[in-house]
Amino acid sequence: MAPVAKGRSSKASGLDDVAEGESLFDAVLYPNRSLPNTGFWAVMSIVIASNLFFGTYFFLKGAWPVVGFCGFDVFAVWLAFKLSYRQGRLRERVRVTNEEMWVARVLPSGHETRWRLQPYWTRVFIERPVGHESQVQVTSKGKTLILGAFLSPEERGRFAEALSDALGKARA
Repeated sequence: MAPVAKGRSSKASGLDDVAEGESLFDAVLYPNRSLPNTGFWAVMSIVIASNLFFGTYFFLKGAWPVVGFCGFDVFAVWLAFKLSYRQGRLRERVRVTNEEMWVARVLPSGHETRWRLQPYWTRVFIERPVGHESQVQVTSKGKTLILGAFLSPEERGRFAEALSDALGKARA
């Protein structure tokens, strides 16, 4: 599906400057992050302490090259967490009014892509029963857009139902 607009997002959730009027549906979707910032520091403290302990032990036993691998281990764990947290900045916003449906996807880099759809021609499909591989597909005029790919299966099912209901109200 061809986007209506691309560029840098000025807002974290997108669509703050469009779709004026009464919203029938307005949702901001974002990935779940199971480890808060304090948990990150706790895990990193344990990783650093254990690598410091084992690095010192092996250094005293004469296996000094192990110290470099312990440092690399700490760096690799830190980098994996930072990349995961960066990916958590992904946002999708869906807004349905009586006249149109707007979708904005803001990538972690801050680039935003927007789609404008007509509610009368838009259909929502999700495979039932909702499983891990199920996708929320929004189809309009023969083109498809996948939404909420990062959501859990239960969340995708609830989102698809709510969006389908809102589109039904917009058509009425």
